[in-house]
Amino acid sequence: MRDVNILIENGANVKKALELFGDMETYDQTLEVFLNEVPQKVQKIKNCKEVGDMANYAILVHSLKSDARYFGFENLGEIAYQHELESKANNLYFVTEHFDELMEETNRVINLVKKYMGVGIVSEEEYKKPSVSHDKSILVVDDSNLIRNFILKIFKDSFLVVVANDGKEAMDIINDESKNNNIKAILLDLNMPNVNGFEVLDHFKTNDLFKKYPVSIITGVDDKESIEKAYKYPIVDILLKPFNERDVKKIVEKTLNNNI
Repeated sequence: MRDVNILIENGANVKKALELFGDMETYDQTLEVFLNEVPQKVQKIKNCKEVGDMANYAILVHSLKSDARYFGFENLGEIAYQHELESKANNLYFVTEHFDELMEETNRVINLVKKYMGVGIVSEEEYKKPSVSHDKSILVVDDSNLIRNFILKIFKDSFLVVVANDGKEAMDIINDESKNNNIKAILLDLNMPNVNGFEVLDHFKTNDLFKKYPVSIITGVDDKESIEKAYKYPIVDILLKPFNERDVKKIVEKTLNNNI
């Protein structure tokens, strides 16, 4: 016989859930369906987040929220609800910033259900984040804290992400031998205070740095004159804002693999 205290002691409001399901037999049977279906739902949520499809993301996290609340997993329900609200507002940056929290609580609930049902527990190793590669750093130069954090979140499990608030900070980093050795790609905004992106490009051209540090532009400046001016430098590519996670991954991969 399954021990319901396993659920209760780990925060599940089973008493409230039984107001819906009526008895433990029905609760358990429905919980088995949830356990079978949730991995596919989680994968769809990840896919939508990666491509910035906030409309379908909202639908999926709404469904996850409902499931969680039905079974008494109130913390997961609340986290999913916040993601639902923010994705409906098309707030991709909130979703990216708090996505790990959603996934960690979802995985905790999945493991809790598996423990309760006496089936194989997913080991922590399977969910362990990949180690960060410190031999490859990405320098992100943008005056927007939202953009910097968005990109940092995307790559924090893959590379060491170095950030600069403006062009001056970027050039200080590049000129510092203790900080620049592992930089393999630079994402550079054009419109920044103090020292803008074009001034950084001029510095790179004057000091012949493009061969050592491949640069791609990320910018909200989309007038034809600025774009044409940027392409006069030996940059790799230009990515216009707003962009999604997949767009950023593609341009970083292209920049890392560039052979200027």
